[in-house]
Amino acid sequence: MYDTARAATLFAATLATGLIAGLFFAFSIAVMPGLRQTDDATFVAAMQRINSAILNGWFALAFVGAPLLIAATTALHLRTGTRAALPWLTAALVLYVVMLAITFAVNVPLNNTLDAAHTQLPALRAHFEDKWVRWNLVRTLTTTAALACLIRGVLGYSSVSSAGSS
Repeated sequence: MYDTARAATLFAATLATGLIAGLFFAFSIAVMPGLRQTDDATFVAAMQRINSAILNGWFALAFVGAPLLIAATTALHLRTGTRAALPWLTAALVLYVVMLAITFAVNVPLNNTLDAAHTQLPALRAHFEDKWVRWNLVRTLTTTAALACLIRGVLGYSSVSSAGSS
């Protein structure tokens, strides 16, 4: 039973983390560079609409589900004595928590400021854009590193499972 639970939670944690890393990556390489080419009113309006649209169940499932699943798979690996993947899973959890801290300390307050404003668009954009883009890149890197750690954890889990079935 624990073997199936470990495998399922590790797979789900890896998938959810990959989805969030991909979302941040898409913002870094396409969305924000595309918006950089727009005028201030278009930039602010687009970001306000994105901020509204992203608050949905699918996003919440991946964004909140990932750290819960990483914590669950880490606990299952710890509980069952399967230690090969444990350092990688712990690192993934720490990296994901770092991303959450950045999101709630930097990106969300910037989004809230942008959502509340309707005047002085050039100044608003100047305050928002560079800082948001810079910290989104850090979120992209930390979440991608968490994903890499989970993939390494999968490889560690696979090697232990293979050795146990031989």
